[in-house]
Amino acid sequence: MILAEKIMQLRKKASWSQEELAEQLGVTRQSVSKWEGAQSLPDLEKILQMSRLFGVSTDFLLKDELEAESPDPAPDTPALRRVTLAEASAYLALRREAAPKMALGTLLCVWSPVTLIGLSFVSEAGRFPMTQNAAAGLGLCVLLILVAIGVALFLSCGRGTRDFAFLETEPFETEYGVSGMVKHRRRAGEDRTHRLNTVAAMFCILAALPLFAAIFWGAAAAYILGVCLTIVLAGVGAALFVYTGTETAAMEKLLEDGDYTRARKRSSSLRGAVSVIYWLTATAVFLFYTFGPRGNGQPQYSWFIWAIAGVLYAAVMAIVRLLEGRKR
Repeated sequence: MILAEKIMQLRKKASWSQEELAEQLGVTRQSVSKWEGAQSLPDLEKILQMSRLFGVSTDFLLKDELEAESPDPAPDTPALRRVTLAEASAYLALRREAAPKMALGTLLCVWSPVTLIGLSFVSEAGRFPMTQNAAAGLGLCVLLILVAIGVALFLSCGRGTRDFAFLETEPFETEYGVSGMVKHRRRAGEDRTHRLNTVAAMFCILAALPLFAAIFWGAAAAYILGVCLTIVLAGVGAALFVYTGTETAAMEKLLEDGDYTRARKRSSSLRGAVSVIYWLTATAVFLFYTFGPRGNGQPQYSWFIWAIAGVLYAAVMAIVRLLEGRKR
């Protein structure tokens, strides 16, 4: 008996339709139909999934000479976690609730240096009865408070989904109906997501305009105002991206799609380690440049390090993904 016949036999024995089996495996009904019609072959990952679903060995599925079903007494891989429809719905509801909080936290973190930059300029220009040290101290206090509130929002969102952390790092199986429900919600929200991402991209692109205008104007006050407006516009764009990305990422995790495929999960530990090392290094550079032996002790002049670090981080992660792709 060939693989196509065995798949059809096991599916009918389980009283599943082709669509139901497709839901279990995360593929389309047409794919199952082609397998059963011997028009194409499932990949190894799907064969392993079917072995677990039907309770038979991979040898039985792959070897035509084996006619009798042979249970797999000692599978090489442990049984995968199974996500039920109720769990998937609860997870999506949590992420939908967390999206505005994540966006607000991002906005506060991006906007945090604005007060420091503005007060430093006002004190230097002598337009406000405040010393430079007092301006820097007050600006740093506001910066730290905003960052602290942002981090608190991030942590509160993460605490609510702690039980679902495995979705990012482990392969799993889904109950019948989960994939269909998630795909339906993703299709229903595609237009809204596209609109918000378009607006976010416009804010990020237009964020450079105040800087160009300040360079054209030439005055120091115009330059400081341009920097502050650039940070404000970029913060709005980043917050919108985070708002839409929070829900989109939740759906990708449940579908094991996008950045959360099983292949990428296997290499997620490397990307996590690179991220930690990178940002610790960036923080060390900022502290040394600002407060080191030759530092000026005025962080309002070294904020640009974070802007450069953010741009370089995207390049570093792109290189990491490229190396991962070559290894695969």
